[in-house]
Amino acid sequence: MLDVDVLPLFLLQISVVALCSQILGRLFRRIGQPGVVGEITAGIALGPSLFGWLAPTLHRALFPEASLGSLNLIGQLGLILFMFLVGMTLNVQHLKEHRAIALASSVSSIAVPFISGFFLAVFLHRALSLPGVPLFSFALFMAVCMSITAFPVLARILQETGLMGTRLGSVAIASAAIGDVAGWLILAAILAFSAGAVQHRSLSVTFGLLAAYIAAMIILRLRWPRLREVNLAAALIIAILSSVATEWIGVHALFGAFFAGVMIRKTVASVEAARQMIEPLTTTIFLPVFFAITGLRTRFGLLLEKEALSYTLMILAVAVAGKWLGAMLAARSMGMGAREANALGILMNARGLVELVILSIGFDLGLISQTVFSMMVLMALVTTFMTVPLMHRVYSVGCRPGSPTESYTVPK
Repeated sequence: MLDVDVLPLFLLQISVVALCSQILGRLFRRIGQPGVVGEITAGIALGPSLFGWLAPTLHRALFPEASLGSLNLIGQLGLILFMFLVGMTLNVQHLKEHRAIALASSVSSIAVPFISGFFLAVFLHRALSLPGVPLFSFALFMAVCMSITAFPVLARILQETGLMGTRLGSVAIASAAIGDVAGWLILAAILAFSAGAVQHRSLSVTFGLLAAYIAAMIILRLRWPRLREVNLAAALIIAILSSVATEWIGVHALFGAFFAGVMIRKTVASVEAARQMIEPLTTTIFLPVFFAITGLRTRFGLLLEKEALSYTLMILAVAVAGKWLGAMLAARSMGMGAREANALGILMNARGLVELVILSIGFDLGLISQTVFSMMVLMALVTTFMTVPLMHRVYSVGCRPGSPTESYTVPK
């Protein structure tokens, strides 16, 4: 419970975070970027990289170290609700449309950056890893970070550029959906591997618990009646209990929230009801608080040293090239035209919020240092920010009328 004396500061922090998020979100929409990019930037700007650099005394007064625990809890709750909503709005119909080309581009856009990111991490391990972090754990985690595409941000980009109803939009959203599920399953396996040592369990026990959890969720889906609006409360309770279960297993609460959203049976009406109830408060308050916590952990000043800057550029180059080439070459091999395949590679590079979520998990678990965290945050911002401008250059996105075909809307 919050102390009465710190409550005014807590409310002031949330007000400042929400206000900055709204201002920059609207500003970025005016310049053709998704609003969520502005909201992420607002969180970074409130950290030591800008606000703390311009007004260090005021920054320490507004965000004292002792107050960050309460903000972090709010941010984590927001992430649980957000990941549940992402799972709810994941339309599996996209997986049936253009499934051959979508599957090929998804697998390639995961495999190429994963493998290249793994070998880059092996090279960077000695210079950048924290003491005691095994090479294998560090390299696997970095590989997952390289291979992520932010499904919610990509969906918003496709909607705002009028590409959702095109073949390119359908392939991109299907590839991202497959990639999201695959990425979280890979991350769950990595966290299960790490959890065995931390919780003094054998690896077989940890994976056995994870398999039992997944089996229980599949059974729940098979037996769950079609979800109606009146059962949204039950769905939220299941999502929270699922989060508790995966946190106890050692694969993080966010995986449980996401997987619960995917596995619960739903209708168009129930998804819309969930979105209308959960999304406004989550995107207005909870997620901006998470972005602010991310910003408070990010110190771009650490990247100004010559070696750190070189490592950052290497990470950015491998991340961009791996995703771009992986998706583009696979699409070309499946018969997609050169311009469309190039555009698909650009779209798959949008990492956005999902990347920040995974980085926060790794930072909290001690898998990456603050320097690596800052490098990867910068990579996530650059790869997301460049998506729309590059699409305008190579695919003339502004001249296509939008004809969205999604059954469900998606959160930011």
